[in-house]
Amino acid sequence: MVPVTLPTNFEWGFATAAYQIEGAVDEDGRGKSIWDTFCHLQPTRTKGANGDIACDHYHRYEEDLDSLVQYGASAYRFSISWSRIIPMGGRDDPVNESGIAFYDNLINSLLSRGITPWVTLYHWDLPQGIHDRYGGWLNVEESQLDFERYAKVCYERFGDRVKNWITINEPWIVSIFGYGNGWNAPGRSSTNPMSTNGDTSTEPWTVGKALIMSHARATALYNRDFRGPQKGKIGISLNGDYYEPWDSQDQRDHEAAERRMEFHIGWFANPVCLAQDYPECMRAQLGNRLPRFTESDFALLRKADMDFYGMNYYTSQYARHRGTNPPDTDFLGNVDELQENKEGMSIGEKSGVSWLRSTPHLFRKHLTRIYQKYGKPIYVTENGCPCPNEDKMTREEAVNDDYRVQYFADHLDAVGISCKDGSDIRGYFAWSLMDNLEWSDGYGVRFGVTFTDYDTLERTPKRSALLLKSMFNARMSNIPIGHPCVAELDERKSHI
Repeated sequence: MVPVTLPTNFEWGFATAAYQIEGAVDEDGRGKSIWDTFCHLQPTRTKGANGDIACDHYHRYEEDLDSLVQYGASAYRFSISWSRIIPMGGRDDPVNESGIAFYDNLINSLLSRGITPWVTLYHWDLPQGIHDRYGGWLNVEESQLDFERYAKVCYERFGDRVKNWITINEPWIVSIFGYGNGWNAPGRSSTNPMSTNGDTSTEPWTVGKALIMSHARATALYNRDFRGPQKGKIGISLNGDYYEPWDSQDQRDHEAAERRMEFHIGWFANPVCLAQDYPECMRAQLGNRLPRFTESDFALLRKADMDFYGMNYYTSQYARHRGTNPPDTDFLGNVDELQENKEGMSIGEKSGVSWLRSTPHLFRKHLTRIYQKYGKPIYVTENGCPCPNEDKMTREEAVNDDYRVQYFADHLDAVGISCKDGSDIRGYFAWSLMDNLEWSDGYGVRFGVTFTDYDTLERTPKRSALLLKSMFNARMSNIPIGHPCVAELDERKSHI
């Protein structure tokens, strides 16, 4: 079998997020984040789990970077903890030099191993200080100014070595899970019985604009003051599923599928990629609850031209239209999301978590749609899965992750096919380097290519970690699987 070809200069590696792996939450001057607070709420919102220790990456990062070398990665995407850099978070608050030193050491250690750093400025861990001070992302004007200053500190202190920047990770999740259904920090919602504060009908849309304008300020700043001397690139990472109509013969379901993707992706991609207003279907449904962009906002968005579209993709779904008017708390676009269509056909093979089914054929459609619609080079900044029943497996069982191996192979081929469609796709980051705190799901769900023993913190490579290099080598050189040039694939299997 000849795998689908990828570009010969294709960049690949693994991704992580600070709060999920670092631990050391009260060491060396780090301030508290909203996730520190959220994880310790009672009754628990996170199955009793927290990031106090997590994977202890703060103390074990050299070991983890050695794993990147062992796995053959050329790049590593990680996030910086805002409250480790500026403990209280604000633009007039002091910088924590110990936090700077940690990331200096991490970046230097990556470069000494020949691994390219990719830095995400914000992966959900807002400093608790600015949430307490003015409501955090609920204050559109204040939050974007504080984020701009935080970004400036990072550019100034790390930009001589970091040439790849991602401003914000998955603003949809931040807005909806944090301020719509309350499943994530800070847990605000008017529909979640565990939440004591929030307004699901308005707050997600306010937060969405704050994130869009914060991205714009950070990107415009980079373009103006840092791009020339540092010669780097900058983008954003947006999540979003691909949607097929539940009833392929019903035009209303075709419209529902497109509308769902506009509510999921167009909400952010229209402003940040095209400097345009939100999709018309959002304006039609949400009315005045959707904040307006001013002329000065659009002027800033035009100055925030970015280099790439970061795509986080895991699965796809069917969309079915609803025959009733949406409530004010609806954030899906007045559709039902389903995993089986009208004929009972599953969208894909089940994984180890209920919401994710393997859908590489729709990943190809998703990549092609996004490139054709927004015209930005794409980096797949997250893609991965947990294996069926992996949360119940021993280490010896979990390392033989055949489902994940197949998931990666199928999704890499989807990338190659989309390239043949004419898409400009330049890189891929597997989620995740290691099993870690899966946010509100705690430590049960395992997305890592490295098994983490949460009692001893010992790391063990899974089969997928040791095969990805061969998968990429075969595709980037278009060598048939089984060719002697990729014989290391079989050799590495024997060491697992």
